[in-house]
Amino acid sequence: MEAFEVKKVLNNNVLIASNSKYEEVVLIGKGIGFNRKKGSTISKQEAEKLFVLKGETEQEQYKKLLPFIDDETLEVIISAIDLIRKRTAKYLDEHIHVALTDHILFAINRLMKGLAIKNPFNEETKVLYPTEYEVANEVVDLINEMTNIELPIGEVGFIALHIHSAVTSKNLSEINQNSQLIAQLVHTIEEQFEIKLNKNEINYMRLVRHLRYTIERVLSGEKVNEPEKISFFLKQEYPLCYNLAWKLIKIMQQTLKKPVFEAEAVYLTMHLQRIQNKIK
Repeated sequence: MEAFEVKKVLNNNVLIASNSKYEEVVLIGKGIGFNRKKGSTISKQEAEKLFVLKGETEQEQYKKLLPFIDDETLEVIISAIDLIRKRTAKYLDEHIHVALTDHILFAINRLMKGLAIKNPFNEETKVLYPTEYEVANEVVDLINEMTNIELPIGEVGFIALHIHSAVTSKNLSEINQNSQLIAQLVHTIEEQFEIKLNKNEINYMRLVRHLRYTIERVLSGEKVNEPEKISFFLKQEYPLCYNLAWKLIKIMQQTLKKPVFEAEAVYLTMHLQRIQNKIK
């Protein structure tokens, strides 16, 4: 049975250990440091409930965060990450330990000072990443219950992005940039049509999801096939929507610094036409 040798107990919930497979690891788990002595053994069986931080960078960042976290808060964060693992049932990039610990600690501290941060992209995040948003909702409920505080609804969106980042191993700043780009595109559509889109409507949800997949295709360089002759027809029949589609494509090209294939204008025009029909 694989086991770890305890090198140093950092606190009740975190210790540094090693074995023949890993030179040095940070093991994180509820109460694992309690009454442990240097040189003692912790079995792999016990370690299955724990998180192993193998990456040196992750370890160092995590160790720097530890002095700012009391045991109770750390226990809350460990429970939150454990819940995410169970609900997503996927491999989580180990950076989530550093990123989410940092974020939750910051969110709690801000709230204690009465300085909650507003999340301007909460609704978009809910539509873009529904599964992650649902899990994040549970995480916020858990944190509120365990700490007797009331994190604002915007935190669900922030935590959902961290979950999406950990599940896909995508960089959080790239995900944030894409969410901001989608919000900018939606705002441009609202300005052009002189309306305020209902964020609970199916057409809005379809539009936002379509924008997300368009951005992902642009970033990966994936080409979509253009339905024959439809571009000419749309240009003639729906000039306002067609021109707006190209305006949105130009914004995407400037932000993403990548070319957007012409066929994307066709599909975008169709979505815009559906919205325009609804407001007539």
